[in-house]
Amino acid sequence: MTSLWLDRTDLPTSDPFVPGGEFDDVIVGAGLTGLITSVLLARAGRRVTVLEARRLGAVTTGNTTGKLTLLQGTNLSKIVRSHSEKVAAAYVQGNRAGQTWVLDYCAEHAVPVERRDAWTYAGSPAARNSVRREYEIGRDIGLDFSLEDAVELPYSTYGAVRLPDQAQLYPMDLLLALARELRERNGLLIEGLRVRKISVEQSATVATSRGNLVADHVVVASGIPFLDRGLYFAKVTPQRSYALAFRVPGDRPQGMYISADTPTRSLRTAMHGAEERLVVGGNGHEGGHFPESPSRLVEDLMNWTTKHFPGAELTHTWSAQDYQSHNHVPFIGKLPRGGGKVQLATGYGKWGMTNSAMAALMITDTILGQRTEWARTLNTRMTKPPAVLEGVRFNADVGITATKDWVGAELRPISVQNTKPDEGQGQVGSEHGRPVAISTVDGTTCAVSAVCTHLGGIVRWNDLERSWDCPLHGSRFASDGTLLEGPGTENLKRIPVD
Repeated sequence: MTSLWLDRTDLPTSDPFVPGGEFDDVIVGAGLTGLITSVLLARAGRRVTVLEARRLGAVTTGNTTGKLTLLQGTNLSKIVRSHSEKVAAAYVQGNRAGQTWVLDYCAEHAVPVERRDAWTYAGSPAARNSVRREYEIGRDIGLDFSLEDAVELPYSTYGAVRLPDQAQLYPMDLLLALARELRERNGLLIEGLRVRKISVEQSATVATSRGNLVADHVVVASGIPFLDRGLYFAKVTPQRSYALAFRVPGDRPQGMYISADTPTRSLRTAMHGAEERLVVGGNGHEGGHFPESPSRLVEDLMNWTTKHFPGAELTHTWSAQDYQSHNHVPFIGKLPRGGGKVQLATGYGKWGMTNSAMAALMITDTILGQRTEWARTLNTRMTKPPAVLEGVRFNADVGITATKDWVGAELRPISVQNTKPDEGQGQVGSEHGRPVAISTVDGTTCAVSAVCTHLGGIVRWNDLERSWDCPLHGSRFASDGTLLEGPGTENLKRIPVD
């Protein structure tokens, strides 16, 4: 699986890692949050290095749909329900600041951007009220929303909110431009090493898989903090969704669309070489919780697209994981028990193009001793009972899932030496009292501990990405146990297979 954005050959090589280096700022994560933050700090004359466990844009940024918009489904309604209209207004101000920064940067560095109208539409009569509520809130806080019909779409809709002059971009083009500027300003981009621990005394010591670094400040921009202080893994829900790119004969919608109801349908166009492709996203679910197999979810998206766009030809399939804060506003700021030296950003709720830039601006201002009014509001918000109850529900479900999956594994005896799943498949069971996960990928059968290295959940097989996904807090592992993403910091233990 390769996204439309990562299907390229010009990604940068890593700078060398030298243990014991000292920096003003160490950024953990080479996605959009990390790269914008690193450039802003480097512009201030600071010594900056970015550490990435995999490759530039490998996790969320390189697998997004790339919409840079202030109309974000029905997100404003959710924020008002969880907080207040004042918080929603501050959220829009912060997102507008992030959007403006990205658009200005793209213009200055010749990064392709296409201005488009954004639409949130009702895909069923039941969603009409949600669309109208989003429209009313947006108008009240000063957004140029209008209520219209989504007549451009080749299927029935039941009203829509439109926001003109938003943008769609190409995430890896932006990341590459940021990486170039970082290096021009003597910053480093180091790939292929994982940060295991951050300890703080007079300065921060960053322990990695290849040695330690020392910094005055550390920014954890890794999607979800891998440090358990602050318990952010319990304050956000991992959300996984899917996207497909198609060649489509005839007309393609030129707006950026997302449905207000479920299953979600998201549409935009994108140039790939000389061809304009249609990008369709949706069928999201909680990480590690598969209402049906991920392969079937993608098949459903493909069937839906070919039904409404006859002749559509699939060219790319990918998926991404983001984290939804239980109160629908990102967590951005100082990490508890970090001595004021560790900053974090998480909980973008699948709207990372604007939120990542907002987070970078907030974090940089904090490090440099500045603060805007909208940032103060976001950092001092109070959460209403509905959002508290959402968090309680999520964490109760985590406990139930953990117990059920441990019992389920115990009830399925398995033999590491005698079990060989079919190609592309995985099985979980128990051998001699230990949960074991066995899979076959590309003809090779691997056995690993089925116990997630974060908080001990039992992993589940993802047949689309051929990975082991934890249903508790979203840690993901390759078939051989290698950690891919999430709050975990260690691989699954390998078990020898004869």
